[in-house]
Amino acid sequence: MPRWIYALLIALVTLALRMPAAQTVLDTAGRVAACPVTQPGDPPYMPADGVVRMLPEGMFWHGTDALWTMLPLDATWIDLPQTASGYTQKLVWWREGYNFQDEQRPDLAVTGRRLDADASFAAGAATNGYHPDYGSFMLVGVDIPTPGCWEITGRYRGESLSYVIRVAP
Repeated sequence: MPRWIYALLIALVTLALRMPAAQTVLDTAGRVAACPVTQPGDPPYMPADGVVRMLPEGMFWHGTDALWTMLPLDATWIDLPQTASGYTQKLVWWREGYNFQDEQRPDLAVTGRRLDADASFAAGAATNGYHPDYGSFMLVGVDIPTPGCWEITGRYRGESLSYVIRVAP
């Protein structure tokens, strides 16, 4: 084998070893590559609590009657507001029988862990909300420290729901 090939291989290996392990790799659409994002069910989940909710275009329901949320079809949050704490996002959660008037500070815990690097977060206290198009819901703001592939988990009254989503810069 020619010497220049050995030199090239050594240079490539050296370069690969110097790359940071937590580097985010983006595909050509600017999304985190190789992220096992949550897809709509087949058939798609539909809340069965009798409340008619408007599902925005490009979104789908994810979960069960015990706890559900809505997610973008492309499973990517892009162009989120950025602060010193990271990328901010408001997460909306529903549960059959939840009434915003009865529980103004729901005991909803939301955490996130990055799947493609070492990072995590825990959301602050949840609040409530109501809108004619969505009914009663629980709302929590999160600060996602970095772009990447994230598993988000919500826990409420003994139930939990997780999903995987890309966070792109």
